[in-house]
Parts: sequence; C-alpha cells; structure tokens
Amino acid sequence: MTVSKSRRNNIIFLIVIALLIIPQTRQPIQIMLHKGLALFSPSVINKKNSEVINNYDWKLKDLDNNQVNLNEYKGQVIFLNLWATWCPPCIAEMPSLQELYHDYNDKIVFLLVTIEETDVIKKFLDKNNYDFDIHQPLSESPEILKSRSIPRTFLIDKEGNILINKSGAANWNSERVRETIDNLLK
Repeated sequence: MTVSKSRRNNIIFLIVIALLIIPQTRQPIQIMLHKGLALFSPSVINKKNSEVINNYDWKLKDLDNNQVNLNEYKGQVIFLNLWATWCPPCIAEMPSLQELYHDYNDKIVFLLVTIEETDVIKKFLDKNNYDFDIHQPLSESPEILKSRSIPRTFLIDKEGNILINKSGAANWNSERVRETIDNLLK
C-alpha cells in the first residue's frame, strides 16, 4: 500500500502540531527556533537618535538579597536584560549572554532582571552552568525601561543614551555588540 504525497504531508503536519501542543516538546522546539533567530546581532542606534534615561531610580536586589539602585551605576556602561526562565527566546539567547558576560563583567555593569522566585532562578542557573548575577525588582522601573515583552535588552552608555533597545532574542556575543561596548569604554 502506497501513501499519497498529500496524505503523507497531512500526517507530518499533524505530528508537528501534536509536538507543539505537548508541553514537554513545545518549549525545546521553540528554543531551537529562537536560537536560529538569535544568530543575528541587534541593531545599534545612532547616538543622535537614541532615547536618554533621565530617571535612574530603580531598586533591585540580587539573589543574596543585596540591594542596589540603578542610580549607583549612572555614568557607567550598563547592559540591562529583562528575562524569565520559562521564556524560549530568553533561553535561546542565554549562551551568547554568558560569553559576553565572561569577557566584560569587570568592565561594564550587567543587570539581568527577572521577577521570578529566587529558587527557580538558582535552579535554572545551576542546570545551565550560568554564573552571571541576577537581580529582582524591588520597585517599579523607570518608564523608559518598561517592557511588555521579554527578552528586552538595553545597552546604555555613560551619558544615559540607549544605544541598543532590542526586544526578542539576539546574538549578544557578536562582533557588532563587542565593538560597540569597546568603543563605549574608550
């Protein structure tokens, strides 16, 4: 018995739909798709066209309950990423974030911010061997940094100009991002 081409395509389509419906297979598929999208570097905004942060008042805490305020980092280069452990595009971009963090964590401020519970975050970091510092908000973020989607990433220069404002996954370890950071550090 031979199966027609249209019947075979229908069977394949149904299998793909079933895999996307099942929670155990949906997230890995979504992560794989977003890893493909995360191969691209984010766009860098010309300083003349960039938005500027005027209000740095945002209280955060790290996973050890040490409190900081974004005000403390005014005048420094800040890499700010809003993310969650359950978010496929966030998960997809984490390896490139980790690589960038390894090379620049002593040169710029990294603020990876999530609203999730501490134990969930720690399990995620341990499972994936990530060692970046994670922060949780204690107050509302400045209006300019609010986001309706995650991941959302900002690269802020020493004068408060937002030179990268990216929604969605990206390759944060790209040559373009590294050159931008290097130029900001000069």
